[in-house]
Amino acid sequence: MTHKTSQNLTDVLHQWGCLEEEYQHAQEAHRLYLQKLDEISKLQRSCSSSISRQQTRLKEMSSFVKNKGLLEEDALDVIREKIKLQTNAFFEMESFLPRKNGFAYKDEYEKFKLYLTVILLLFSFTCYFFVNYRFLDAILNFLLVWYYCTLTIRESILINNGSRIKGWWVFHHYISAFLSGVMLTWPDGNLYKIFRNQFLAYSLYQSFVQCLQCYYQSGCLYRLRALGERHNMDLTVEGFQSWMWKGLTFLLPFLFFGHFCQLFNSISLFRMAQLPDCKEWQVLVCSLCFFILFTGNFFTTLAVVHQKVKRRNQKTKIL
Repeated sequence: MTHKTSQNLTDVLHQWGCLEEEYQHAQEAHRLYLQKLDEISKLQRSCSSSISRQQTRLKEMSSFVKNKGLLEEDALDVIREKIKLQTNAFFEMESFLPRKNGFAYKDEYEKFKLYLTVILLLFSFTCYFFVNYRFLDAILNFLLVWYYCTLTIRESILINNGSRIKGWWVFHHYISAFLSGVMLTWPDGNLYKIFRNQFLAYSLYQSFVQCLQCYYQSGCLYRLRALGERHNMDLTVEGFQSWMWKGLTFLLPFLFFGHFCQLFNSISLFRMAQLPDCKEWQVLVCSLCFFILFTGNFFTTLAVVHQKVKRRNQKTKIL
């Protein structure tokens, strides 16, 4: 009995000795972790400061080389290209530095955009083919208002976190939100009933095209990020941008058709506004909104295509 007790005590002491040794290793590992963490924090601050200084200098240099009298045009083109490459490189460097949950928020933005687009697609399909109630139409327009307003808020946050969506595609959501709000206030009447199916068909088509864009643009962005050609905070957009050229040119006919649907809606509403029995102010305002959307979407897409074709022709001539 005494021998057994002595053996149990030896086992306990041995296990405690192992635990003590593991505890010492854990303390040492934690000490090294804190040391490395402090070193990494210092490196992050140093890197962020260096990138910020370089970006400021690049902006100054970019403004400087706009004066074409300073150098030969060929030399300026080389400098501009290098400025562009370095700017993209700094964006990529920043993507590995700490941000306030920017990447997770970007993923949530993309999921929100895709899920709501699918819901709007199904809702438009149901209203167009199966039901004809003004109340359900109002819910659809309310969803559109909420969707576009939420996009504008989320995009503002993402832009502050490094996303490079800018220009017309940001303003596009403000116009779309306003248009949906005006449609929501349009009272039920003969003119609304005349335009209803045309608007639902347009909404159905737009949701379908946006689903295509979300799917294919996400795949394209993933490949370009893997190759280091795009910034990790870049987003999918409703329009066409230069980075979509590879493999996504098939989207252009769908996009241009949607643009001309907006023009058709604008013309139809403008003609309705000329009718003697037209008393609703919403008719003319919606016509103007559709025309602004068509103009912005069409000419922005056309400019991107023209720029891309021009650059490709220049590269072909050089080769």
